[in-house]
Amino acid sequence: MTIANKLRLLLLAVVLGLASLTGLSIHHSNRIADAASYSAVNTVPSLLLLGEAGEAIFRIRVGIWRYAAATDPAVRAKLEKSMGTNRDKVIAAFDRYEKEALSDATDRQLLQADRDAFADYEKSRQVVIALGAAGKIEEALHAVEHQVVPPGDKLIGALAAHRQYNAQLGQQGVQAAQGSLRSAVYQAVLMSLAVCAVVAVVSLLISRTISTSLGEAIMTARAIATGDLSTRIRRRADDEVGQLMIAIQQMTDSLVRIVSNVRSSASAIATATGEIAAGNLDLSARTESQAGSIEETASAMEQLTATVRQNADNAQQANVLASSASSIATEGGQAVQQVVRTMEEINASSLKIVDIISVIDGIAFQTNILALNAAVEAARAGEQGRGFAVVASEVRSLAQRSAAAAREIKQLIDDSVGKVESGSRLVAQAGDTIQQVVDSVRRVTDIVADITAASAEQSDGIVQVNQAIGLMDQATQQNAALVEQAAAASQSMREQAAGLSEAVAVFKLAHELQMQGEAAPHATAAGTLAGRDVLALPA
Repeated sequence: MTIANKLRLLLLAVVLGLASLTGLSIHHSNRIADAASYSAVNTVPSLLLLGEAGEAIFRIRVGIWRYAAATDPAVRAKLEKSMGTNRDKVIAAFDRYEKEALSDATDRQLLQADRDAFADYEKSRQVVIALGAAGKIEEALHAVEHQVVPPGDKLIGALAAHRQYNAQLGQQGVQAAQGSLRSAVYQAVLMSLAVCAVVAVVSLLISRTISTSLGEAIMTARAIATGDLSTRIRRRADDEVGQLMIAIQQMTDSLVRIVSNVRSSASAIATATGEIAAGNLDLSARTESQAGSIEETASAMEQLTATVRQNADNAQQANVLASSASSIATEGGQAVQQVVRTMEEINASSLKIVDIISVIDGIAFQTNILALNAAVEAARAGEQGRGFAVVASEVRSLAQRSAAAAREIKQLIDDSVGKVESGSRLVAQAGDTIQQVVDSVRRVTDIVADITAASAEQSDGIVQVNQAIGLMDQATQQNAALVEQAAAASQSMREQAAGLSEAVAVFKLAHELQMQGEAAPHATAAGTLAGRDVLALPA
């Protein structure tokens, strides 16, 4: 039951007690009012009506004496009329009493006795009236004394008894009112005491329940405030305090999970930061080694740059030489053209030149083959143009043989003019061959020029590579600095993780206390065996 329901129950008990007390008070007040008003409502009207009847009867009794003694008929008639009026008043008073003032059966019997006595009295009075009307005064007076007075006394006695009964009823009403008042006071006191007792008991139970539960909640909260999370809350009630205890237990369980997770995370962070620090140290060493390697690579690239530059210079010089050779070959071609023209001019007279031209043709054929080989070798040479020297030497050898052949041709021309025509044709072919050589030299020149341009581009590329290596060296140096900073940050994180572990170590968990309880006997036994006191540390 909740505290609100308990307080509502207490309030309901108070309200019911007050309502019962109020109802009891109203009941007794009504009884007291009825008893107190009984005299005014019943007794007094009854006595008044009986008094009216008694007064009218008294006048009738006085009138009957006067009627019996009267000698004047007019006086008798007046007295008879007055007695008739009073008789009617008595009858009317009895009728009103029956309608308005009857209390109980006894009162009805007393009223009937009053009526019977009054009827007897009226019968005796009628005798006196008859005697008086006959003028028999003595007999009338005698009849009044002996026949009317006794019934009259009886009637007066009945009325007196009736009045006495009403007076007793009034006294009983007063006593009943007093008794009701005493009973009301007594019952009100008992009811008040009962209500106070119930309220006190319920209040005590509620306050005891609330104070006990709140005391446990305060003790638990203080234990949690000191870091003791091993306290288990026993649920005792379903009220708000019980719900508060459940909420505190849930908060404790959440704190246990959080502290456990924080401890695990702190331990994991400490381990991870240790590994990171070791990795950073290893990475720092490797970075320094890499920086040294990059420096050596930079030095090697500088040497390679110098070599490439030298090769580019050599290629440039080879290009110049190839251009010069191309010019010389062109001039040679022009000279051969002049020789061809000259041979054509002497063709008519040079018949023997045919045989020599055949020899020159064979030499030209070999020169063509060698020129082709030189072109192939030049194409295969690539950058350095290896094989070009071999081709050049063969070309020089062929040139020497061509010179020897020319001398032989001169001798043969001297000996045989008939061979001139053939020689002329051979010279023409030699001109063509020389033109091919010139073309080949031009192609070699172009290739050397391409090699020179490629060497220049390679030199520029190596310069860029060298610059990139310089940038890599700077980046490596920066990485080394960053690795050192990361190592310092890892060490700082490790120290913070240790601080975090110390911060959450203040919390005591249930399983840790259990482990401490299990470890304490072993530690005590070990300390006893060692002959000294051993303090059992928490696990």
